[in-house]
Amino acid sequence: VENITFMSQEYDTMSSMSVGMSDLSDEILLCILRHVPVCDLLLNVANVCHKLHTLCHDKTLLTNISLSEEYLADDLQVRRILKQLANHVQSLSLNGCYWLSGSTMEHLARCRAVTHLDVTGCHLTSLRLSRLLSSLSLLRSLAFDVTPGFNSAQLSSEAVDSLSRLSELRQTLLTPSYGVVPCCAQLQGVGVSCQLMVGQSSVPHYQQLEKFTARLAPGEVNQTLLLLYLAVFSVHVPKRLQVFIVSIPGPNPAHWPAAPSLAQSLGQQGDLEALQLPRSWLDSLSLKRALQGNSPKHLSFSRCPALWPQVFQSLLEGGVRDATQLISINLSGINQVLYSECRSVEDHLVPGTISQLAVCCSNIKHLNLMHTHYHHENSPGVGGETHLCASLARFTHLRALTLPACALLDGLNTHHTTTINTSPSPLFLGLKKAPRVGLQNYKPDSESPLSGDSTSGLAQLISGCPFLETLEIIGPGFVSGLPRLEPCTRASVEPRGMCVWARGVGDMHIAALEALPRLHRLTLAGLPGVLRGTGLVQLARKCKDLQMLSLANMGSLKTMNYTPALLDTLKQCPQLQELRLEQPYLNAGASFFDALSCCSHLQRLCLISRSGTFDPSATEAFMERCCHVIMCHMFMGGTLVACRTLQKTLLDRFSAKRPALSVVIYPLQHEDLPSVIRDIPLTLLDRITLFQSHVAQPPHLSPL
Repeated sequence: VENITFMSQEYDTMSSMSVGMSDLSDEILLCILRHVPVCDLLLNVANVCHKLHTLCHDKTLLTNISLSEEYLADDLQVRRILKQLANHVQSLSLNGCYWLSGSTMEHLARCRAVTHLDVTGCHLTSLRLSRLLSSLSLLRSLAFDVTPGFNSAQLSSEAVDSLSRLSELRQTLLTPSYGVVPCCAQLQGVGVSCQLMVGQSSVPHYQQLEKFTARLAPGEVNQTLLLLYLAVFSVHVPKRLQVFIVSIPGPNPAHWPAAPSLAQSLGQQGDLEALQLPRSWLDSLSLKRALQGNSPKHLSFSRCPALWPQVFQSLLEGGVRDATQLISINLSGINQVLYSECRSVEDHLVPGTISQLAVCCSNIKHLNLMHTHYHHENSPGVGGETHLCASLARFTHLRALTLPACALLDGLNTHHTTTINTSPSPLFLGLKKAPRVGLQNYKPDSESPLSGDSTSGLAQLISGCPFLETLEIIGPGFVSGLPRLEPCTRASVEPRGMCVWARGVGDMHIAALEALPRLHRLTLAGLPGVLRGTGLVQLARKCKDLQMLSLANMGSLKTMNYTPALLDTLKQCPQLQELRLEQPYLNAGASFFDALSCCSHLQRLCLISRSGTFDPSATEAFMERCCHVIMCHMFMGGTLVACRTLQKTLLDRFSAKRPALSVVIYPLQHEDLPSVIRDIPLTLLDRITLFQSHVAQPPHLSPL
């Protein structure tokens, strides 16, 4: 009784000392409110009490606003928000708000104090843009889409005056036009995203340019327009240029004669921050001149095999002023030759070189080694080399990494070695079945019977880089089955065929990734050795914060053996927001969608399957249970009628409560698929629908 009395008294004391929300200081409450989405902040939290109403309208919360992922905000709500933001907001981003109507864009004119505006992906005609610019006299940074029908002659004199004062501009060109560049006389930064267009109008001039970025969709016509944008560089290279990023897909980018003079100018200025050029634009000498005396933060040499020696020479031998400033480097496809079964040892990544890179560039956070190779044939400690993963472990600040699958192996087991080294007589070719390579099964907490299949190298990487948040493991030669904006340019990718070493990556390697507790984004593509998927289950049990999962061509392409493990994995991913699944034979039936329904925070779903099937009723039930899903893209088998019927059903039923809902269901092998893809909002295409690496890439479709 005495104990109970004492506990009761202690509880009363604690109750009297408890602190509620109203007792917190304004500073603490403001720190909390910074994490509340602006829609909830102004439309809900602000109505709780007078104190919160005052704090929710504090200028520190409303100066920089992004509505990019406010998927539940419809036109009416956004208009109410813009009315409340009118006297506060200075930087406003509606990047990717594809669901808002053009009339809502006119309400942006209320925000007369805005200096930075991003409306990329929004519905904005030239007349609406003119009215908007006429009201925003303080605007200094603008990002928008130049859509079909755009006519710069429709811009009023007030709009042209606003454009003349811009210092930053980014245009996504969806029609043959220079957009508003000729009206912008004081540009310090310009970005161009080119998709399906040709050049016309006068050549723009850049006087005070500091940043130039251009990202092209596939197609020679886009390259033609880009060269017109760059014509002025042939006459005069801006002396304040700090960022020059040009991304051109395809195997043979058109040569740009002004590239050497640009490189020399960048080297003389000494304030280069970021550089990316197509492989045909620079030679080793020009690259040396461009980097010399600079301290770049972002470098990309994607698919520039000829620059292989100079890249490392400049970074490792004092060719840059301060290599520790480098944060992001893309070495994708920097191998000296394209993929072949007869690769030479000299063409592989060298662990010693990577170790030196880790020492010199000690602050690298983003590293992309996709489309490279590393085959660890020697054992460390016995006169052999250090494993590549051990060298990568020295990048202690690494947050995002893309690796070729073959780099995970410690060596091949006897069965693999026999397969590689024995070449049967031509007499017997086609007379006997080729042995299956690297298709081991993995059982958690058990030793693999194959002596060469340990994960000690991978363990060293994980131990040295425990803060990895994004990891992409991609088998060399992997090509997505989904075409890009134009018919897929197969020649831009390495010839089809899987590196034999990559076939040895199995479930035990995937299971080892469970030691990365901060893993948020995981991509696994082109891994034929991962059959049962048990490694995925073990990983999901430990990596509870996994938010994005992309799986493509795992295991055999003739069947999908890892379905049971995939379903178990999905049931253990409560924080998952994005799922991209690409497999030739995928059954998206009731069991699949039941498991996927456990991902209560899921927002984006993309399924690609050449011979896959889907259950319409199960899909509809899933969409009803997962109320946060705003994107459902399914490119599978089935008839065009069945696909269109399901698409219409989902849109009719769920669009009212989900303004941003994007549903595209279409046969993967239909001849009209490319045109369907062109109609999908670019922000969704880039984020998940089209397969691409997201590590050490130039920023695009992001706020200025």
